[in-house]
Amino acid sequence: MRIAVAGATGNIGALTTAALERDGHDVVRISRSLGVDLVTGEGLDAALAGVDAVVDAINGQGASPEETVAYFAATTRNLLDAEARAGVRHHVLLSIVGLRRVVGNAHYAGKREQERLVEAGPVPWTIVPATQFHDFAAMVASWTEQDGVATIAPLLVQPIAPADVAEVLAEVAVGDPKGRYADVAGPEPQDLVDMARRTHQARGREVKLVPAWSTMFGPEMAGNALLPGEGARIAPTTFEEWLAQQR
Repeated sequence: MRIAVAGATGNIGALTTAALERDGHDVVRISRSLGVDLVTGEGLDAALAGVDAVVDAINGQGASPEETVAYFAATTRNLLDAEARAGVRHHVLLSIVGLRRVVGNAHYAGKREQERLVEAGPVPWTIVPATQFHDFAAMVASWTEQDGVATIAPLLVQPIAPADVAEVLAEVAVGDPKGRYADVAGPEPQDLVDMARRTHQARGREVKLVPAWSTMFGPEMAGNALLPGEGARIAPTTFEEWLAQQR
């Protein structure tokens, strides 16, 4: 099959591209750095010529909910419209588990708009909700780290390896549209603060972690809000296995 990957130079996009090419598919990489601009639509029609399916794994942009929603709205509309013109048969969207249970987060607001447009759009679709990735805790800590101290929200998550997410996206892309796919998660729940501590240790870093809620990660994300629902697809790679690769 000829499959386009939007956000192909990002972490998940690159892994999905590799998984598809390993299985013999022809992959079209869509990224601004490669000359295709989803915000303006420039280069999209040429990129999607002859494409059977599209995987959307782009990252969000914008600090406020309004900016993030505007970004996801523009990119998703342009992508879906170009897919319809090209006769694309399947749009696969990577989304987030628990998206509708979290109100105050700007990124979640943008992803909800993205889901809404895909569901109402002209191209048959599959939405794949995934939990946070194994590297999420250290990334969140890095946003606030200063002089060896970082604040981090005490979230309960069930993290998944990025490579496992890519395998699911590649598998879904070559199949028929399924609408809303099962939640996709790692094998076991983890505390985000403990995850950050262990990741720093594995990488030989010392960072003092201060558990605290913030405007980005508020108390509405506490408890089971970010955990997968019943019937979830559980990926194989544990956090411990991923950690071993960080040493």
